[in-house]
Amino acid sequence: MSQKKTSLKNLDINNIGAWPQNAKIGFCVILALFILALSFFLFIKGKRETLESLEREEVTLRDKFETEQAKAANLEPLKQQLAQMEQVLQQMLRQLPSKTEMPDLIIDISQTALSSGLSNELFQPQPETLKEFYAEKPIQLRMVGSYHQFGAFVSGVASLPRVVILTMHDISLKPKEGKGGITSRGALELSGTVKTYRYLDEKEVAEQEAAAAAAAKAGGMK
Repeated sequence: MSQKKTSLKNLDINNIGAWPQNAKIGFCVILALFILALSFFLFIKGKRETLESLEREEVTLRDKFETEQAKAANLEPLKQQLAQMEQVLQQMLRQLPSKTEMPDLIIDISQTALSSGLSNELFQPQPETLKEFYAEKPIQLRMVGSYHQFGAFVSGVASLPRVVILTMHDISLKPKEGKGGITSRGALELSGTVKTYRYLDEKEVAEQEAAAAAAAKAGGMK
């Protein structure tokens, strides 16, 4: 045992050819194991990590593809549904008064109130506001009458030739006070702002779309 150790110590690394046969074989085995270990850490381990990364990416891409494929399969029915909804919306909008009909409609609403027995103490149309595909017209009003007269007014507006939508904002309904703060029997006062609506013609829609596009472009440049 001590002789083997001594012989190993006496081996000349610069003259491997002079080594004993067993020493040469042992050295070659150790060298081969070292090369294999180095190759594993330098090449095989790196490739394995790359392979695992690619496998994870493949799963992610497959899931994304399946999701997009499902969306694409439903895209055409959704397009058809959207087209139908737009058509229905346009039909509903066409039932609203047009720009040229709006002045006469305002007069009709006022006349309907008078014919219902209401007293128009204030009926003042305000400048209209353009929205994306319609315009709203505020009207400040103050009317006096009974419950039955207000009911007749609402019924009369609903029976006008054009579809009239009245939305109420800051509206109050309270007993009418006479002189000296005395409440008139059965008399009610309706005051506040109502809004009626009309549809935009093609020119107005194009102008609204151009204005929206310009606003979006200006916002993107900031």
